[in-house]
Amino acid sequence: MEAFHAVAQTINAFLWHDYVLYSVLATGVLFTVWSVSGQYRALTHGTAVTLGHYDDPHDPGAINHFQALSTALSGTVGLGNIGGVAIAIALGGPGALFWMWIVGSLGMAVKVVEVTLSMLYRNVDDPENPHGGPMLVAKKAFAEWGPGWSKIGVFVGGFYCVTLLIGTFAGGNMFQAWNVADLSANYFGWSRPVVGAVLAVVVAVVLIGGIKRIGSVTGVLVPFMCLAYVIAGLYVVILNIEQVPAIIAMVFNSAFNPTEVTGAFVGGSVGAAMLWGMKRALYSSEVGLGSSAIAHCAVKTDEPVREGLVAGLEPVIDTLVVCTITALVLLSSGVWNRGPDMFFDQTPAINKIDGSTWSAQPQLLPSRLGESFQDGASVFMIWHDGHGGESDRWYGAVEDRSDGTYLVLDQLVSDTRPVFRDAGAFRAYAGASLTALAFSQTHDWLGKWLVTFAVWMFAVSTIISQGYYGEQGIVYLFGQRAVLGYKLLYCCSTFVATLGFMRTDRELDAITTIGTGLVLVACLPITIIFGHKAIAAYRSYITRLKAGEFDTEYHKTRLIDVVGGRETLASKD
Repeated sequence: MEAFHAVAQTINAFLWHDYVLYSVLATGVLFTVWSVSGQYRALTHGTAVTLGHYDDPHDPGAINHFQALSTALSGTVGLGNIGGVAIAIALGGPGALFWMWIVGSLGMAVKVVEVTLSMLYRNVDDPENPHGGPMLVAKKAFAEWGPGWSKIGVFVGGFYCVTLLIGTFAGGNMFQAWNVADLSANYFGWSRPVVGAVLAVVVAVVLIGGIKRIGSVTGVLVPFMCLAYVIAGLYVVILNIEQVPAIIAMVFNSAFNPTEVTGAFVGGSVGAAMLWGMKRALYSSEVGLGSSAIAHCAVKTDEPVREGLVAGLEPVIDTLVVCTITALVLLSSGVWNRGPDMFFDQTPAINKIDGSTWSAQPQLLPSRLGESFQDGASVFMIWHDGHGGESDRWYGAVEDRSDGTYLVLDQLVSDTRPVFRDAGAFRAYAGASLTALAFSQTHDWLGKWLVTFAVWMFAVSTIISQGYYGEQGIVYLFGQRAVLGYKLLYCCSTFVATLGFMRTDRELDAITTIGTGLVLVACLPITIIFGHKAIAAYRSYITRLKAGEFDTEYHKTRLIDVVGGRETLASKD
């Protein structure tokens, strides 16, 4: 598995080159200026649309605006907000939060454009089961350029679907399942494969029911879990309110200045903060990926821009609210730069194996170290090159042997001889486990019960919605006949993810961001090339909105009806 993860890291280095990040930021700025701050219209008019004030059950589609947003959010608000933010802070430092804010703010305009674009080209031949997404945009929009472009459009759409499938399996499914299994094992000792089997069955029951069942489940589950998680997070932040000004200052300072090595944090440059913040924000909010447009295209509406504005609310809820709450809890708790869980009498002896490969002498652990150092637990120590270079983590695992319990560090590849910073060893909390530890600093039960419950609910909803995205990719590539086989394979991968081939936060990040990076590289050019069509439709819609053309459509609707997806159309009063 070491070779596999090394290859994954190499691919990520290409997919997440600085120029890719700059392209995302530039696209966000472009569409913000082009739409004359479409973020404002998303926050105002988009909110009214989401609350059902323009719903019409006679419009083509399967679900209402609220359910479409909930389904899309179920694919974004998930372990990326809990485990992904923890990875960003642990590896990029406090400054990563600043770059999450940047992605969230600019991402609103990108969401409006990419969803509007998909709505313009969606297929409503079956009004109750519409299809849409960047693949249909590519197929139909390129064809408009002339017969010679049709095959190119089909190929580009197919390439997007291939990357979409990789992304849904890796980040949309396996990342979620791994975190659930890891957290459940850490807190309750539950068998990881058993957790995986339960998740697979639950996902199968909902996923096989189609988009209407998915919309009805996520329409209730996602708002409830978001509200509960945000309230719990705000409770922790309020208890530590005196730290918030210093934390905000630290976030801005770390975004533009290197962060020093401290505790479990190995230090980070400005580039590291930007990289980790943007990677995790893009994974969490799916800005530029086009995948959430697939859920939005199932909405009941005859106005494409209307759903684009609803989609603009996603980064607000997902990144600017939920991710920020998680980051503030992590930073105020101090777990991101916590001290060592134990110290050895002396640092382990280091031996050169060959070339640039090094090994460390296994260390006998003292007795009664508790659950943190049980057999199989992932552990790390901090090392540097001895010449003032950057520090890093040297991972290993706890092994129970006949003559005692040992920390056995993995082999390390380094061109220079590694030097341990000190004799301290840390329990490696990866992803959601670190966030749970942060909540537990306030009350033990918050980490153990609330975060575990939230992780389960968020993971289930995300795996379900991402499964639907992948299904639409399968339909494009192979037709409806291949859907059942895909669903069975997808549910099986939920189980496989819990079998232990991922262990550390870096391995976790490498697997998930390969999928995110591939989808981003496939989708962003489509959005940029044809974005002018969405902007033209957007400007036309806003002109008609200002002229009062839609005033007769506006009506008051009860929130309970909107959430429940009831087919009602209230009269204007």
